[in-house]
Amino acid sequence: MAKKPEDPERPGRIKQLRMIAKIIKEANPKGMPIVYASALGTLALCIVIGLVTGWFWYLLFIGIMLALTVGLVVFGQIAQKSQYSMLHGQVGAAAAILQGMRGNWEVTPAVAVNRDQDIVHRVVGYPGIVLVSEGPGSRVQKMLVAEKKRVQRVALDVPVYDIQSGDGEGQIPLAKLQRHLMKLPRNLKKPAVYEINNRLKALPQTLPMPKGPLPRGAKMPRPKMR
Repeated sequence: MAKKPEDPERPGRIKQLRMIAKIIKEANPKGMPIVYASALGTLALCIVIGLVTGWFWYLLFIGIMLALTVGLVVFGQIAQKSQYSMLHGQVGAAAAILQGMRGNWEVTPAVAVNRDQDIVHRVVGYPGIVLVSEGPGSRVQKMLVAEKKRVQRVALDVPVYDIQSGDGEGQIPLAKLQRHLMKLPRNLKKPAVYEINNRLKALPQTLPMPKGPLPRGAKMPRPKMR
């Protein structure tokens, strides 16, 4: 069988790890030393146990495997925390976190945006439809209510959840956003997820109003009378 041609734009595994390590160094200078210390500490512990018990070579091999495993686990945790810290306060941060979720999740970023750059993202998955907002609670609540009414026109009896992401009272922090969605009840099956997502794609997207005064001579469009 012919080998599948590799994508030249897709970075290799080693290159990806180097890129992530560079991000960790920028976000947390102590991150990589912690990764190395956890791996070396695990290896050293296994070597000491091997010397005491007389199973040196066996525990040396086990220690190398455990050190790599522990190092990769700590590396992944620190990389995730670094990602959250770099995204914190950025417009569209919640969408970046949602698009990184594993599983059958269909994410549509910025289905609603206002002139203050508050955003509502739409997620379709096994729980149903989840609307996730970014911005102060006093402003995004009206956006969530309006988007929920708009979505329910085609959602029919599909459950619709609304979540506010952020650091305010009653909001879900970025670091807990994925976990919060994963805890929602599973109300739909896989075919229904695609069907609902296709229906929602037919909805017109709301556009943000530009900031500042309108240019001279510009007029607001008038709604057409039916």
